[in-house]
Amino acid sequence: MPIYVIRTIGGKEETLVEMIGNKAIAENLQIYSVFKIEELKGYVFIEGEEDDVMKIIRELPHVRRVLQTTISLDELKKYIVIEEEERIKIEINDIVEVIGGPFKGLKGRVIKIDEIKKEVTIELLDVTVSLPVTINIELVKLIEKKNQ
Repeated sequence: MPIYVIRTIGGKEETLVEMIGNKAIAENLQIYSVFKIEELKGYVFIEGEEDDVMKIIRELPHVRRVLQTTISLDELKKYIVIEEEERIKIEINDIVEVIGGPFKGLKGRVIKIDEIKKEVTIELLDVTVSLPVTINIELVKLIEKKNQ
């Protein structure tokens, strides 16, 4: 599906994206996506059928013009950053801090990891009675790697 490039007034990209989306829904037009790229000021991109794209931008404020050529997603990939979450692998005997839930702020030593359930079992430190607790891996942050 071709992606049409719309030249707009700088700073009005977000407003235009919202207006196009609302109009596409209200008029049931064949618009598949509409987006802006932060690094490309003054441009909005619309993926859809040519007739519907031209119909939707007609009479909208902030539209300066439609560029003559369409653009492919491959050409836009250099501007689209897909951030992969960099997660430090937690291992048995690592020291972690609980960052959420009823044990928030407590530290513990990892004694078991369940990758499928995304849970870790930790033995709480600095408590009078050693207590194993199983919590979601998202609720712990690594404090200290195990001794190598």
